[in-house]
Order: sequence, then structure tokens, then C-alpha cells
Amino acid sequence: MVVVAAQAHPRDRPIAVFDSGVGGLTVLHELLVRLPTENFVYLADTERFPYGARPREELERFSLEIGEELLRHRAKLLVVACNSATAAALPALQARMMQTTLGVDVIGVVHPGGVHAVAATRNGRVGVLATPATVASGAYLEAVAAADPHVAVTQVACPELAPLIEEGFPYDARVVETVRTYVAPLREAGVDTVVLGCTHYPLVRPMLQRMLGPDVTIIASGAPLARQVSHVLGARGLASRRTEEGEYSFLCTGEPESFRALGTRFLQMPLGTVARIRLDPGVPADPGAARRREAPRAGAVRPSEVPTR
Repeated sequence: MVVVAAQAHPRDRPIAVFDSGVGGLTVLHELLVRLPTENFVYLADTERFPYGARPREELERFSLEIGEELLRHRAKLLVVACNSATAAALPALQARMMQTTLGVDVIGVVHPGGVHAVAATRNGRVGVLATPATVASGAYLEAVAAADPHVAVTQVACPELAPLIEEGFPYDARVVETVRTYVAPLREAGVDTVVLGCTHYPLVRPMLQRMLGPDVTIIASGAPLARQVSHVLGARGLASRRTEEGEYSFLCTGEPESFRALGTRFLQMPLGTVARIRLDPGVPADPGAARRREAPRAGAVRPSEVPTR
């Protein structure tokens, strides 16, 4: 468990990452590889998984509850490693985190993935595989249009895919046929680049590549997001001062053993101890935050201002 002293220097605090389940561990993997001296705390809201079919208002409330919990762990930066939560709650989380004493930046997975897809496409046709909540939000349409309004986007909602992946291994014919059904509209649209708009989907990337064909570029948000996190830490002067490897720890709202058993496959590293927590709705971790809003620090960089390519 990453333990942070109450008066710890901001650079020594952990980066917080959250998702509805184990899918966000694919993002944490990229962060651990790119930022090996940083400490991380990962929260999985497994008790309320899946997020993909929930309404926007509910996802925003869940995300704010998780944000308060991670503030209690002295987070210096918050990564939303869930596309559904990013699409529904990123503005609300950014507003809340900027009310804290440090002014905590919040980075989601949608923008980095959308920008990277625009850079990768050769024919101007991009596909997005995502949960119903993410598709309905239009978040990827906005991210791609902001980078290049001339790129056409074909979205496919995949309500069954994340739950099937979360059920574990080995994959059977049901998973194969489900993936094939979701891929069909992208093949018909002639896309040459596909964004995996759910952090669970990299686990079936080989299957997707086989069905889409070798000439289609598949984009997962983990690597471009990790680059953006590195940029934000540098711009804010929050990069770790350590020279040795950092620590990482895990919290979950559901059964820890189930999370640990499946999570190792997603993270591709040992998980160690997983602590079960109960989220506290409606209690700010920073008691004075509701009564004040600090101006951003001089030189502060918002995620939208940081280049991702």
C-alpha cells in the first residue's frame, strides 16, 4: 500500500487511477512502464461494474465519489481510465479537483485516443468500438472533430463485450462471435483506424486485428495517455524526485480476490494486496473546497493544452 504523509511534498504524492473494473489496468500498465519512479494508487469500482449502460448522471455521481476517495489518498493527479466515466464526468471532476489546495489535474482516456487516431488514419475513416454510454455521449466524435473535422467516424456500441472480457479466460466461441458482430459495421465502412473506446478491449486486440485485417491500425488509449500524464507532471513541476522504482497499490469496492485473480492478466505485473473500501457519498475530502475555488496556479497546464503527439 502506498502510504503518504499528510505533509508530503506534492511531488512525492501518488498518481491516482480509477476504472469500473480491471480494464483500466491496461492503462496503469502503460503508466508504470513510462513513469517507473512514480507511485500509483488504483481504484476499481467493481461493486458497480459495468458502467457502460448507466445514465450520464449516475456515472458523474459515481466518479465524484471516487474522486473524493482518491483525494484522501493524497493524489497529485487523477487519471480516469474508463471511457464511460470520462465521457460522462470529466468536466465535473476537473471542476471539483481544481477546488483543492493543490489544484489536481484530471486526465481522461478519450482525448488522447481520438487525437492519436486522427494522426494514424490514412484514408480519413476512423472507427470507434465503445460502450453504449460512451457512444451516446458523442465524446469521440467531439475529440476527433476537434483534431480534424474532415475525418469521418463510425461508432459501434458494444454492450456485451466488456462484461464478457471481465468474466475471464479462456475465451470461447461466444466471445469470438460477439466480437465478429461488432467488427462488421467497421469493415463495411472501410475504416483504416479503429479506436478501442473501452479499456477492457485491448485484451481482445489480437482477435480484433485478425477480423479487421492487418492493414487496419488499432489505437488503445493507454500509451498516448501515459505521454500526456508525463507532460502534465513536467509542466506542473510534479514529477517524482525518486530515482528508484515507485510503488503501486489497489483499492476495490467489490470482492478483492476476484479482482486480484483477473487483474494480474490485465496488468501483466503482480498485484499484491488489494484493499476493499466503501465509498462515502457526498462528503468532500477537502472540507473547505465547497466554499472556495482557487485560481489556477501560474503556469498550470490543463489536459486540453498538453500535446499528445
